[in-house]
Amino acid sequence: MTEPHDRTAAARLRAAADRFITRVGHWAPQRWTPARAQRVHRLVQTLADLAADVEGEPRRPVPRLDNDLALVDQVRVMVADLLLLPDPPPDVLAAATTAITTVDLG
Repeated sequence: MTEPHDRTAAARLRAAADRFITRVGHWAPQRWTPARAQRVHRLVQTLADLAADVEGEPRRPVPRLDNDLALVDQVRVMVADLLLLPDPPPDVLAAATTAITTVDLG
């Protein structure tokens, strides 16, 4: 059964992801500078690595797609994967939240 602390960590992650997606989800291609795209791809990789670690799976590189607009969807998918893990550790969800809230979009 999920503890209240786990629900809180999950809610924080969901809220951070929603804020991030709201912030960048409407960006036109011109706004996606190479540096921004690289930072968001690094975020996606971090989220994927956290999920792999919890699942006991090897870390795998997340493909860098040609269209920067796909990065927002990759963030959505990785957050959903983390939240769908059976009993994800609160510290992992907190690390994912921190990764999202500290990404530098300069």
